[in-house]
Amino acid sequence: MNPKENYLHEFFRIFFANKQWMKRVFLIFAVIALVLPLMLKQSFDITAQVIVQSKKLSQGDATTSLNQENATFVPPSLADMETETNILRSPALIRETIKTLRDQGEYTPSPGVLNKWVSEPLKRYVTQPLREYVINPLRDGLGLEVDPVRDTVLDTLTDEAIENLKIETLPGSNVISIVYSFGDPAQGTRFVAQLLENYLTGRQDLQSIELPQTFYEQKKIQYQTRLDGLEGNRLTLLEGVGSSDPKEEITFRLNAINTEEQALSLYQDRLLQGQRWLDYLKTSLAAANSSRLTDAFPFTFTTTVDNVAFDDQEIRQMGEQLTNQVNRYLNDLAIFQPGSEPMLLAREQIMRTRQQFLKVVNNRIQERTTDLAVVSSVINQKVERIAAFKERIHQLQETQSKLRQMDTEINALHAAFSTYAQRFAEASSTRSLDNDLSNARVLSPPFEPTAAAFPKPILIIPFGLFTGLLLAIALVYVREFFDHRFKHPAQIGHQLDLPVLLVINEQSPDQVNPHRNWSVPSLVHWVKN
Repeated sequence: MNPKENYLHEFFRIFFANKQWMKRVFLIFAVIALVLPLMLKQSFDITAQVIVQSKKLSQGDATTSLNQENATFVPPSLADMETETNILRSPALIRETIKTLRDQGEYTPSPGVLNKWVSEPLKRYVTQPLREYVINPLRDGLGLEVDPVRDTVLDTLTDEAIENLKIETLPGSNVISIVYSFGDPAQGTRFVAQLLENYLTGRQDLQSIELPQTFYEQKKIQYQTRLDGLEGNRLTLLEGVGSSDPKEEITFRLNAINTEEQALSLYQDRLLQGQRWLDYLKTSLAAANSSRLTDAFPFTFTTTVDNVAFDDQEIRQMGEQLTNQVNRYLNDLAIFQPGSEPMLLAREQIMRTRQQFLKVVNNRIQERTTDLAVVSSVINQKVERIAAFKERIHQLQETQSKLRQMDTEINALHAAFSTYAQRFAEASSTRSLDNDLSNARVLSPPFEPTAAAFPKPILIIPFGLFTGLLLAIALVYVREFFDHRFKHPAQIGHQLDLPVLLVINEQSPDQVNPHRNWSVPSLVHWVKN
């Protein structure tokens, strides 16, 4: 069997033939793995969580406040969550947070070795003087815009904070996770807490329109002046028409017109009826004056009021008397001669009674004529009264139209001032962080960690030792690959095609470690041999 085909034998041959190399390489990586946790800068992870609750949208108009009764709740969408994370990780917010903490003396991170010995001196003693005393005067002389001298330390801290800050939305939820890696756990905790406070304050400023006190006072004075003017115009209009409530007076006038028109209709009917009877009476009276002595008057002067008949007693008595005299005359005419004295007396009596009757009838016609004149005057009065009522109603309607326009303007003025007052109340400092409009809450506030997140010796040392072992084996195999010397007799026969006559093994025995076990000299002797 060819020894080259025994891979396990070949592995152990190479392993034991180069054990000194393997020990040295492994020990180098072991030392690096043990020293690396001590050399690396510690980093603490400060965590916090923010929950974005259901959005509250107003269902009223601009004058209504945003509260439970007139709002609807909408769950936040993916776009809303992405917007919230962008607000949290915005450089302006982070820069403002660091500036606030630096002004308070609560954020003084220790720079790294490279930043401490190279970057900071370069910025302080080279970059800034070069820009301030060389570049800016040169640009000013050429008429170009001068670059402002910026706080490079704040810029550097902002860039480092952005790099070490991890903000992401937890999958399938409305919770934003914040992880900040920082060397000082106390300062990192204050940074995250201040960042959340600035975030909530900024969201409140975005959702409510902040109005300064002077602007609110100015709007209040304008509102009062304009309202006084409108109320004064309203009072002038009401005094001009002599009414305190035009709408109520219009209703009263309309009812009065209805009543007057009903009475006017009755009087017009009465006037028409009286004129017809009067014409009939005058015609009958003219016919009676030219009629024969024995003809009767064709009218009884009966008046009907509310379906009740009223007779003229004087006319009835005289009519009955005249009728009796005519009947007696006709009866006597059959006995006496028309020219006899009794008949002449009877005729003379009938003529006197008839003249009296016609005179009474004429008086009644005059009375009815006077009554019709009164009815006509009453009708004319009611017509004038109705016209006056209509003119008054027209005047009140014009006033009411102007009052409605003023009421609309007054209501719009009230609504506008209510909007200003509401927005000013929403922007007040007492409700800046505890307002129902803000739908974001701190779910888990930051707390100061007790153990460093990096480095972790329990992971670095085992993985370092394992990596050192693998690299040592790999380097040994690479060295063996480039070493073309013969390592065993089978290689001579295989490469030179010559028989092997004699093999002489090395007779020098292994050196025994003369030092005490687990001591430094014993370890040095073990590494060398």
